[in-house]
Amino acid sequence: MKINGNQITPGMVLEHQGGLWAAVKTNAVKPGKGGAFNQVEMKNLIDGRKLNERFRADETVERVRLEQKDFQFLYAEGEDLVFMDTSTYEQITLATEFVGERAAFLQDGMQVTVEMHEERPIGIKLPDQVTLEIVEADPVVKGQTAASSYKPAKLENGLRVMVPPFIGSGERIVVDTNEVTYLRRAD
Repeated sequence: MKINGNQITPGMVLEHQGGLWAAVKTNAVKPGKGGAFNQVEMKNLIDGRKLNERFRADETVERVRLEQKDFQFLYAEGEDLVFMDTSTYEQITLATEFVGERAAFLQDGMQVTVEMHEERPIGIKLPDQVTLEIVEADPVVKGQTAASSYKPAKLENGLRVMVPPFIGSGERIVVDTNEVTYLRRAD
């Protein structure tokens, strides 16, 4: 779908210079002399390169729609992660580095959304929150005030988060997967 350069907004995926680019920031500029243009900061979805580009209002650019498919995490195999399409039961294998550091949050049977372009995975979205058990928590230091005094704790997946002093080993907590922070005790 073709759109004009002044219609580009953050979050749009564009086909530009033979690659897929996500618009990160846009700024409509109207100089005193000459025509108006849209200054767009873009990030390449394949290799992560960044690019600043000017698009005039009369220029057209190809907007790409990414297909979102639901997958279920099955298991990790070495440096690879295996997922199953919940509608066709086909399995795909993605490299752990494709998911990034958030791969530590993947649990058996977890539902994730994979963004695809022409049957090729571009991005992955994990649930915003997961429940994990604390395997190791530092003891509370006597005399420390309760206000904003957090202590380090190790989770069952090996990650460390800061938790309030009343949380101890063996307790289950809810963790934000995007910020890797403690949210609350699990019910």
